[in-house]
Amino acid sequence: MLLVKSITLRKLNATTCKCLAVAICCTGFNLLASAQDNSPYSRYALGDEISSSSATNRGMGGVSAAYNSPSTVNYSNPASYSFFQSITEVGTKKQIQGRVVLDIGLEGQGRTMTDNLKQARFTSTNILFNRVSVGVPLRRNWGLAFGLRPLNRISYDIEQKENLNSEGSGQRIDSATTNHQGYGGLYLASIGTGVKFKVGKDQYISLGVNGGYMFGSQNYTTTRSLYNDSTYYATGTWDTRTGLGRVYADAGIQYMGKIGKKLYLGLGAYGNWKQTINTSSDINTSSVNYSSTAPDTSYSQKSVKGSIVYPTNTTVGFVLQKPQSATESGWLFGADFTSSKWQQFRVNGVPDSAVANNWKLKVGAEFSPIGKKNYFSHASYRIGFYTGPDYITYNGNQLPTYGVSAGIGLPLANYNQMAQGQFSMINLAFEYFKRGNSKNPLQENVYRVTVGFSLTDLWFGKRRSM
Repeated sequence: MLLVKSITLRKLNATTCKCLAVAICCTGFNLLASAQDNSPYSRYALGDEISSSSATNRGMGGVSAAYNSPSTVNYSNPASYSFFQSITEVGTKKQIQGRVVLDIGLEGQGRTMTDNLKQARFTSTNILFNRVSVGVPLRRNWGLAFGLRPLNRISYDIEQKENLNSEGSGQRIDSATTNHQGYGGLYLASIGTGVKFKVGKDQYISLGVNGGYMFGSQNYTTTRSLYNDSTYYATGTWDTRTGLGRVYADAGIQYMGKIGKKLYLGLGAYGNWKQTINTSSDINTSSVNYSSTAPDTSYSQKSVKGSIVYPTNTTVGFVLQKPQSATESGWLFGADFTSSKWQQFRVNGVPDSAVANNWKLKVGAEFSPIGKKNYFSHASYRIGFYTGPDYITYNGNQLPTYGVSAGIGLPLANYNQMAQGQFSMINLAFEYFKRGNSKNPLQENVYRVTVGFSLTDLWFGKRRSM
């Protein structure tokens, strides 16, 4: 938050770094080979929400409202951009060097769905793009960040077999197999800035804003087949493909102040207001005869204009921190509270009865020991927890959710003597998330690993002549 570790670990054995890189790459390739994510709950609203937090914050349960760091881009609160490291000329406010940050993230996850009605389990795995971002200190108290990140994801494939009965007699008519499929998601390409003001001795307030373009797609297909012992029917398909796009904005504020000899307090808030996303849909209804594979389209409409209302989200939080020094360990403790107004959600003016307003409480901590000769004394260790009702409801009741997380920040050696200002870290976050319980038809358990590569270097400095 206030200080970045100055250690560059030039004596670190290169074999350690190579083995770590190989292990991460192998994990990624294994997940790619078996990627087949299936989340039935992603069929509601905009799909499964994807946290904007970096691997650093995810290791602390997602705490980010009051968090800032010179080595991480905190997308959640743009006010944090003003705290990127800037080195000024002695006796002046002129910036002579600034630490530029390249933050890249990947996310691998394994999902287990438990069907409480049929006492069955289904598993799936996937690897996802998490973020790419660049943070630049423009001036001593002014920073900028830009990049691309996912916001929501739709990915499900559900098959339902049932008997169709007569409404009058109740006797069985036919058997039916219905398949529901959906895929797509929402992304945000954004650029933001944050400006910091000194309001007292060791007291600062920062204001920030993000702006960008929100875009993506929602693709839903339902197929129904009817069959019995003597009659063959055509298969019906209902297909809707929707493109989404809209300019988007959010904002944030942070306060940071010294409250003790070695103790700092940070307060923060961020959020977005209700915004309308424009949509364009292609709708098709068709049937396929059992004796032919050629579809017979009975209804088709192209470029149907519509809209989706993206709800208001607000988060407030704090961090309490004792910075690490060369002779003392450091620690950080924080908490966030998020409120989301999902009852504002609309599709073409129609509310979704399956969603409701929800909240989430996030608590996290980080510990940085005194740097010694062994490598892991230079690492940062994180832990976190979050809970709250989900925005999805079942029989009028919101699904319970909770998650736990742990993380580690691993500094990498700098062997480049020509660029001694370089400082890089691999941040790993491990999460377990649970949605639903035995009272719901489906319970969802997700194991998630986030890998973040934080690469930084001092730029803007003038080369000295020999």
